Amino acid sequence: MIWLSDTIAFPPYEFTSKEGIIALGGDLSEQRLIHAYKNGIFPWYSEGDPIIWYCPFERMVLFPDDLKVSKSMKKIIKKKEYIITENKAFAQVIYNCKSIDRKDDLGTWITNDMEQAYINLHKKGIAKSVEVWKDAELVGGLYGLEINGIFCGESMFSKVSNASKLAFIHLVKNKKYQLIDCQVYTDHLASLGAKEIDRTAFLEILKTY
Repeated sequence: MIWLSDTIAFPPYEFTSKEGIIALGGDLSEQRLIHAYKNGIFPWYSEGDPIIWYCPFERMVLFPDDLKVSKSMKKIIKKKEYIITENKAFAQVIYNCKSIDRKDDLGTWITNDMEQAYINLHKKGIAKSVEVWKDAELVGGLYGLEINGIFCGESMFSKVSNASKLAFIHLVKNKKYQLIDCQVYTDHLASLGAKEIDRTAFLEILKTY
């Protein structure tokens, strides 16, 4: 496995392990994170471990035209019981993504250092959030990076049913992104129309924008 040096460059894609790991180490500086996302690479590791950088062979993505909104979700949207905002409570969103109990999925893998790194990127206008409110309480949301017309999603959370779906649907319908990078497969994302594509195809899309 290749350890990163002080330079921000990552090894060639052919060095990726079968698990999708392309490198270890380095840091979460603004420059390195932006370089990573522009090249289809993202960090995913646990507190106390070295930074692990991934570039999986299959990439979960959503093309906006493929968005699926169920009849039940359309009814929820039509009722207008929730208020949806953008970039109003980024720190709260990432904290909830980090700390909320997740029994049925992969979790968020958000360490303390990652939390601060993405807050710093938000202050620079690179990391974005969508918030869902009910009765002035934050009940759902998502965050990620905006890179060259593509939204690189990182995590989402719900305190009430369907809140993260509301945030996701808002993101897709209102921000006019060319593509939503969802990173890895989950049933939740698949139900919204996301699908896996080959890494080569994904990297070609990144080069387009």
